[in-house]
Amino acid sequence: MATSHSRQDQTTKYAWTAGLTTFAAVMLTISGLIAIFRGIMGIAQDDVFLVTNNYVFEWDLTGWGWLHVILGAIAVIIGVGLFRAPMWARVGGVAIAALIMIANFLSLPYYPVWSVVTIAISGFVIWALCVGRRDDMREY
Repeated sequence: MATSHSRQDQTTKYAWTAGLTTFAAVMLTISGLIAIFRGIMGIAQDDVFLVTNNYVFEWDLTGWGWLHVILGAIAVIIGVGLFRAPMWARVGGVAIAALIMIANFLSLPYYPVWSVVTIAISGFVIWALCVGRRDDMREY
């Protein structure tokens, strides 16, 4: 006996996929804006951030700030693009969220709580973008 998918199942799958993509878009945009502001603080005021001398990954604070500004700007662009849910934005969202995770891992000894929160948010963004299948999405 063949099983058929009802219209209800397809609508439910679309709703879940659209909801998760919207969640990822909002969280990636917010993470990008916060990264931009964090980078600007690192560029403008070198005495705002704590500097640890005995850490394997030593960064110039200005270079660290520019890294966050660039990652944040890309994250905002991709986050806004995710509201339309094209494939390039989904792939780019996973990539930029992974880079944000790595950047925050490197600042883990300086700001452990904030870094862990940002890593967790980026992990949820990656999960939300990877769980939805292309078949479950409607084209706009």
